[in-house]
Amino acid sequence: MNIWINKSIDLANKHGYLDKLFSVYPTELGDNRGLSEGIKKHIEKAFKNKNEVGLIKELLKLPKFPINDPYISSLRKYPFLLDKNPRTIKRIGKRLISMDVDVVLELSIQPKSPSRQLGHSFRNWLTSAGYPFLGENDFKKYKGVAFLSGGDTKLKNFANKELKVKNLKKGLDFILKVKDKFILGEAKFLTDYGGTQNNQFNDAIRISKIKNNKVIGIAILDGIVWFDSGNYMSRKVRKINNIALSSLLLKDYIKSLSKKKILE
Repeated sequence: MNIWINKSIDLANKHGYLDKLFSVYPTELGDNRGLSEGIKKHIEKAFKNKNEVGLIKELLKLPKFPINDPYISSLRKYPFLLDKNPRTIKRIGKRLISMDVDVVLELSIQPKSPSRQLGHSFRNWLTSAGYPFLGENDFKKYKGVAFLSGGDTKLKNFANKELKVKNLKKGLDFILKVKDKFILGEAKFLTDYGGTQNNQFNDAIRISKIKNNKVIGIAILDGIVWFDSGNYMSRKVRKINNIALSSLLLKDYIKSLSKKKILE
């Protein structure tokens, strides 16, 4: 087990871990989304007339559909499907009509789920680390500590083309340069067990396995992964020898890089 995993487990189980983590992942709920009076009236009319197609069309105009259904995304992107799939429309419409109209309206204006803001929260916090974010040309020439500026795709392309990282299909949360070495990082705030959360965990662990003569990957993990639950994530992170650590230790890790051999 890497020393940074031990440090993270110790930190997470001490007093105030979640309190401190809020500085990295502030997840306050925002205000309710707006709903125009015109759309509201159309929705209420469709409800009254049990017009399932009309109701779904009006609700698709809103940023948030009031119920979860795997077919909504297709209907939103390709409206012509509304007229070509009557059984799907009947199924969704029947479920909506069975609800109270006020409940549907309330669900339609709820703010974004805090979990969808976590990636942006980490990147926003990263800018407070005290190191510059540089464009590609300046980044390659820089001799100190700096982050590469840019989004997921730009960072992925730089890793693949400039750093010769093989088969990197997804984006990265950051690329850090310390002298002539590059650190590739993926950050995940894990809030539950199983399914999507396991996939998120595995994505970060895959990044931590990247290593060549000038590149090392690290996984920035927070949340339930550090608590000894016997769950898949908890067990696996304790068995790996790659670098995984809490975001709260990232600044300490960066400082440590200049004090010892970079790839240790």
